[in-house]
Amino acid sequence: MKTQHYLNALGSLTRREILSYSAAGVVGSTFGAPLQASAVRPGKAKAVIQIWMWGGPSQLDTFDPKPDAGAAYCGPYTTPIETNVPGIRIGQMLPLLAQQADKYAIIRSMTHGINGHETASYVTQTGRPAGGDVFPCVGAVVSLFHGYDAGYKGLIPPYIVLTKPQGRFSESGFMGLRYKPFATGGKPNSPVFMVEGIVQKGITEARQRDRRQLLHNLETYGCKMEGNPRFAQMDRCEDQAYELILGDAGKVFDVSTEDAALRERYGKSDFGASCLIARRLVERGVPYVTINYGGWDTHKKHFEIMKQKLPELDKGFSTLLDDLSQRGLLDSTIVWWGGEFGRTPKVMWESPWNGGRGHYGKCFSHVVAGGGFQGGQVVGASNEIGGEVVDRPVYPWDLIGSIYEQLGIDTTARLPHPQGLDVRVSPTEADGIVFGGRLREIMS
Repeated sequence: MKTQHYLNALGSLTRREILSYSAAGVVGSTFGAPLQASAVRPGKAKAVIQIWMWGGPSQLDTFDPKPDAGAAYCGPYTTPIETNVPGIRIGQMLPLLAQQADKYAIIRSMTHGINGHETASYVTQTGRPAGGDVFPCVGAVVSLFHGYDAGYKGLIPPYIVLTKPQGRFSESGFMGLRYKPFATGGKPNSPVFMVEGIVQKGITEARQRDRRQLLHNLETYGCKMEGNPRFAQMDRCEDQAYELILGDAGKVFDVSTEDAALRERYGKSDFGASCLIARRLVERGVPYVTINYGGWDTHKKHFEIMKQKLPELDKGFSTLLDDLSQRGLLDSTIVWWGGEFGRTPKVMWESPWNGGRGHYGKCFSHVVAGGGFQGGQVVGASNEIGGEVVDRPVYPWDLIGSIYEQLGIDTTARLPHPQGLDVRVSPTEADGIVFGGRLREIMS
């Protein structure tokens, strides 16, 4: 069952079909076991915006430049720039982010040693080694502890993906459909972003309302039973879905209502618009938003692609940080930037790569900001070519456990396992995993 299909084709569904979707957790169903009373405590952060660099960005070209390594490693990017934090330099193509460095911390020693997209994505987004159960990713866990089970009342689902799921693994893992993200689809710059599929089929808003009324008039098989709690629940979920399509809740996705100058600062790219929508969503109380930002798997013509991608990243990411800060939202919102791995330090100049970079999970960079993480800091270090961790290794479970703590999620709390197994939010050394340790040096 596809979430986007649910919204795009809602006018053609029967009410029993709508019930089956809502019961699976596509919209704000309230079914589910109650959380452990102590599982969620007041935390520094209330929300997360995850900028997922789909494909893996180069550490050397972004937040861990190595100008002395020469063109064999740096290509044309041999002049990193100073930031507004003395002693911290980043890639020369990120001048706007350089002026926001006081707001974020750079982790230059991320590592897991995996070079395959699927496995690396799974490990980096779940904080679990591959093998055995399919564990939920961070967004699904946050949806459990800060979503409907925890009293979230928003009409907008608590876990949003802009614009399409990654597709590398099941985001909700063994926790099931209820905790899968709501993937918007569409073009973020379009004022009809959330209903693009309907509009393309020529179904106007008025016709959508008429179709809904017709369905209600025609369906008589038990659907009007007074006092039936299942049908009452179905009606609430249907109302929520239509509110997303036609009501005020869905307007959060319409960036045309924003100030034109601010939209220009974010950039008119899909990524820039997604960053703006992410800010609007956390402003409305949505606890987890992922921006799936593709195009970073640059095996060929890497630097040609970077000429377009890095300025796009610079505008959207830097404006998001500044906008959140100006609105008083950064203190309560974690912004987490990074991909499944980095890129090979040495450029592959030979044919057929023609200046490409391969997959590299041995040493790469992530960035965190807000939500209790201290900006203007660098954690860990890589060697002279950005290929080896030489100080303070940070594993995905170290970073993710730190994010959970900032959100007030008890990392020892149990996750709902279909076989009733005793599975905790975060792994421990008893699971046979090597740890670098939580990021206490940047956690306030």
